[in-house]
Formats: sequence, C-alpha cells, structure tokens
Amino acid sequence: MVRKNRNYIQKNGYAEAMRYMANAKEDLLKAGQNGRYYTDRKYVRTACGTAYNGVLVALESFFEIKKVNLPKIRKSIDYYRQGLRDHQKVRDALNSAYDILHLSGYYDGILDSDVVKIGFARAKEIINHIKPQPEAV
Repeated sequence: MVRKNRNYIQKNGYAEAMRYMANAKEDLLKAGQNGRYYTDRKYVRTACGTAYNGVLVALESFFEIKKVNLPKIRKSIDYYRQGLRDHQKVRDALNSAYDILHLSGYYDGILDSDVVKIGFARAKEIINHIKPQPEAV
C-alpha cells in the first residue's frame, strides 16, 4: 500500500475511533457513580456500545491497511476474529473488549466501574494499533 494512502487511512480511522471513545466517556460521566458502581444503567449501556463501535471503526481501518477483504454484509465477531488470526495481541484485546463492552456493558448493562474501565482500556489498545506515527522531519 502506498505510504501516503496508509497514513490517510490511519489518520482518519484513528481520529474517528477516538471520537467514538470521547463520546463514550461523556456518556459515562452522565451515568454517575456511587462508590465503584455506576448509578444509571442507560448511560453505561450507551457508553459501552459507543466504545465498542469505536473498536470496530479502528479494526476496519486496520483491515484496510492490512488488505483484509471486508464483506458487504453485516459482520459478526467471528469475522473480526478471523481477520486478526495473525495478530494475536489485537485478537486477545478484541475478545476482552467484545465480552466486556458489547456483551456485559451494552447488553447486560453492568454497573461495575472497574470492569468497564478494563473494557475501555482494551478498546484503547486496539485503537492504538492504527495510531499514526509522527512523520520524521
């Protein structure tokens, strides 16, 4: 892939994924906390769903850079896992992000802030794989 095109994909994909993460963090603030537990499940669910979508945005950019064919239909978690078969660290982070953010956070509305923080950390690990490097001067 031409370096200029790769940098464009990385820059735009990273910026978009980080925008999702910023929006997710805003929703977590709206959830409120009582000790280590969030108090409003609706905002936790929204935040976790938004963060997980940020992960998917980053992975689609990652796959585009690595020239993994993207299907035109709705993609399942198995599609992303298969696309990461040669990238075990990213795949492990995806599995954690999926379990925490998508299943426990979005679907179940888990209120434990420690668990949600781990999910956000795994999302950030994935997003950082497409973080553009500063160009040498």
